[in-house]
Amino acid sequence: MSSAKRLRPLAGTALAAIAGAGFALSTLSASLAYRGGSNPLTVAAFRFVVPTIVLLAWLRASRVPLLLSARDGTFSVVLGVLTALYSWALLSSFNRAPLALAILVFYLFPLLAALILALFGWERLSWRSAAAIVVAFAGLALALKPRGADIEVGGLALAFAAALGLAIVIVASSRMFKAGDARPLTLNIAAVSAVVLSALCAARGEFQFPATNTGWIGFAGAALSYGFAMIGFFVAVSMIGPVRASLLSYIEPVVTAGLSVVVLGEALTAVQTAGIALVVVALIAATVRPRRAPD
Repeated sequence: MSSAKRLRPLAGTALAAIAGAGFALSTLSASLAYRGGSNPLTVAAFRFVVPTIVLLAWLRASRVPLLLSARDGTFSVVLGVLTALYSWALLSSFNRAPLALAILVFYLFPLLAALILALFGWERLSWRSAAAIVVAFAGLALALKPRGADIEVGGLALAFAAALGLAIVIVASSRMFKAGDARPLTLNIAAVSAVVLSALCAARGEFQFPATNTGWIGFAGAALSYGFAMIGFFVAVSMIGPVRASLLSYIEPVVTAGLSVVVLGEALTAVQTAGIALVVVALIAATVRPRRAPD
């Protein structure tokens, strides 16, 4: 095996982890944008603009064709609309269910993606991956400390719909580009999502930009970090597969918790710290492969 092939899984794992950290930074930046006067739907719409611009410039510079085949182009539009809808569903769930519980339900998406792949016979769900997902989910539950008071079933249903939507997008996109170039498809998904969410903002009259300098810093940070994280995630999927890349998304809440302590001065309880440690252990166990004995 060539050195490039040996390094590909390692590079893909690192990229997925960096993407998870990028998503975490986007979440933290978005909170600053909200405090500065913006709202979730406006932030969600504009954070898809950055990957669209970056990928457009990158592909043009690389002289990679921008247009997909008629079949792939049609599917990319469907996936873009689905991406916009699950983003909206997730944001809506935060207003109708306890935040920690909604996030916990949403993070069922790695398991859902693995089950979809196994159901259609596209990828075998190994015991290592299944156990890592369960352990990481348990750790996330401890770290978030969700409470069940005043639960509205509709809010949890929206969070689950968002998880299922993301799982479908991950599985379908991975089947389309497989181990090839993920950038053209990602460009189409981001562009369609940006258009759909912007139209939704306009129809609902919810375009609301920050009114403070700190809010604008958060707004820009949320868009930039999410854009690069989205690109990195889909490239990682093409390198290490949808299950491992999805599983590494559990890094996002871990990094978010760490940034909250450093940036916002929040404190973690012993139970939360133990939950974060459990997530980290699960991710290490899932991504580190034992060395095979030489033939």
